[in-house]
Amino acid sequence: MNEDLTGLVAVITGGGSGIGAATAQALARRGATVTVIARTPPETDPPFPTYVADVTDGAAVSAAIDAIARDHGSIDILVNNAGVGAAGTVADNDADQWRQVLDVNVVGIARVTAAALPYLQQSPSAAIVNTCSIAAHVGLPQRALYSASKGAVLALTRAMAADHVGEGIRVNCVSPGTVNTPWVQRLLEAAEDPAAELARLSARQPTGRLVEPEEVAQAIAYLAAPASGWVTGTALSVDGGMRELRMPS
Repeated sequence: MNEDLTGLVAVITGGGSGIGAATAQALARRGATVTVIARTPPETDPPFPTYVADVTDGAAVSAAIDAIARDHGSIDILVNNAGVGAAGTVADNDADQWRQVLDVNVVGIARVTAAALPYLQQSPSAAIVNTCSIAAHVGLPQRALYSASKGAVLALTRAMAADHVGEGIRVNCVSPGTVNTPWVQRLLEAAEDPAAELARLSARQPTGRLVEPEEVAQAIAYLAAPASGWVTGTALSVDGGMRELRMPS
């Protein structure tokens, strides 16, 4: 399948590490002009033009999106990847943490997308890809707040797809399993037995290992490409079979 992105301008939130950084590389390899929106300025020269904005700050988001369109001439692809994690049951996260996670993971997508819509509406190849999670599809222990936020991302993706399909804007999401990201590495470091926790997380995927960021990035690149022009309103699982397979113990 032709996944050529030459001539298209992509915006990736949370593109400094993990899935976002891998996605930036994947889109660039396919010819896209890649830009990144990051919460803080990069400490070293970034590989892609980086615009500083916290996705919880509407004014900063609008300024960053307008600057990208001005500097690069268009916005054709938006990857809403910025997100934060949370562990615990409903009794473990206080109201402030609930507000923070939902503001970043859910309202942040709405803010960035709303700012980018005027530019996406002018593109003949407009695509939005949101980073969802396996947590939106199955019940995971100790992930109540995170699961709630990603369930909202899944519903928001479908609603956005319905709202904008008539404008030629495709909206999809990816639902990764447990990905080998800095956040997961921090969870492992905080565990009483990091090796045992890694084995437990790996065993949740029928493939027996964590998902790598590059594998999620390939799925995002597929959904972003004009070659997948008949795909919208879809959640693409990248989870090593975690959602659909039930393996013998």
